[in-house]
Amino acid sequence: MLDLSRLRALHAVSVHGSVGAAAAALGYTPSAVSQQIAKLERETRTTLLERHGRGVALTEEAKLLAATAQQLMDISEQAETALEESRGQPVGRLRVAAFASAARGLLPGVLADLAHRHPSLEVRLTEINPHLSMDLVSRGVTDLAVTHDWDIAPLPAPEGVEQAVIGDDRCDLVVPAGHPFTSREVIHRSDLGAQRWVCQPPGRVCHDWLVRTLRTAGFEPDITHVAEENHTIVALVAAGLGVAVVPRLGTGTLPPGAVAVPLEPGPVRRLYALWRTGAARRPAITEAVRTLREHWPRVAPRPGDSASVPRTAGPAPQ
Repeated sequence: MLDLSRLRALHAVSVHGSVGAAAAALGYTPSAVSQQIAKLERETRTTLLERHGRGVALTEEAKLLAATAQQLMDISEQAETALEESRGQPVGRLRVAAFASAARGLLPGVLADLAHRHPSLEVRLTEINPHLSMDLVSRGVTDLAVTHDWDIAPLPAPEGVEQAVIGDDRCDLVVPAGHPFTSREVIHRSDLGAQRWVCQPPGRVCHDWLVRTLRTAGFEPDITHVAEENHTIVALVAAGLGVAVVPRLGTGTLPPGAVAVPLEPGPVRRLYALWRTGAARRPAITEAVRTLREHWPRVAPRPGDSASVPRTAGPAPQ
């Protein structure tokens, strides 16, 4: 009989594309994942992974086993949901994925609250790119994801995945101190064409929002610097190297040399919780979503807080 934990390890490699990424998602070491797959190869007397450049590729037999693993994981999830629902209390392991600023600005308090109130619930957090959230939830790789979309790039809602709104995260236009925008009462999107931009890489939601917004206004964005983290983006702006649109959540107080100015219409990204329809009745899911929504008003930066405070301009956009 095939071992489900070994099949789960192979499935994780098929989803994440490498042994290292699979290990990070499962909370194991890469050697532990490799050992699980080696044991599965011995059990099945089949080669499952082949060297492909610097990484690995699944053989056709491995792809078949990974698809079978998906089906078994679906059945296991249904059983776990039924058992947990019968107990009426959040128990077991809950795998949560969140994008960087939510993992930094929202999840610490939420996870601490869940751990205090539900000691029988083991929550494991993984920080991921929001573009991956929907796929990871739909495949059952993670139980719950915190993700976001922007006003001109709505989040898709595929069959089999449910979502709940957590809250709206306002964004600021952050410019270097002394920039001409700091003396104006309001900046419009039509004013943004001649700027040099600091932005996240292509494929990230923030990057896509910027490109689409400026093109809609008739400009091709001049993106001169690219960085993954908002803190790096803000540091580059503070050095006078460009301007940026920065969400308030998880950004913190702006450093000297960076100023937030009001942009109208103000960019907004909306935070969501995602989970599989089959797990919708699981108490761990419902309690985690409730806690996320409960904590949001406590952490959502408002006008007058941290990065939303313009140092030389008028009130931040509402």
